[in-house]
Amino acid sequence: MRLRTTVAAALGALALIVTLPTSASATVGFFAYSYTGLDGTPQIAELINPPSGKCVTLPEVADPNSSNPAGSPWNYTVSTATVFTGPDCDGDSFALRPIGGHASERLKLRSVVFG
Repeated sequence: MRLRTTVAAALGALALIVTLPTSASATVGFFAYSYTGLDGTPQIAELINPPSGKCVTLPEVADPNSSNPAGSPWNYTVSTATVFTGPDCDGDSFALRPIGGHASERLKLRSVVFG
């Protein structure tokens, strides 16, 4: 009898997890990148637990007319990070694998989407 109750509870929990909306969910972990600050010094920024499936334009490099793009991305989230050369997930893209995917400073980016 206990086995049947345990199995029923597990199936109920699984059904609840599957039916939860994921559009507003966040991926777990952090995404880091480098950029040049206003004073010309190299800076590091992080997105912590960023949203899944939503384009994130990196605020420090959002305007192509007033900033250089970011570089050296490191993906320490549990999701694939697809980086884009332009703001609003526009332009050329490159995928970084979850949990440790990275690229050199030669890869330039202004936005990213996780999922």
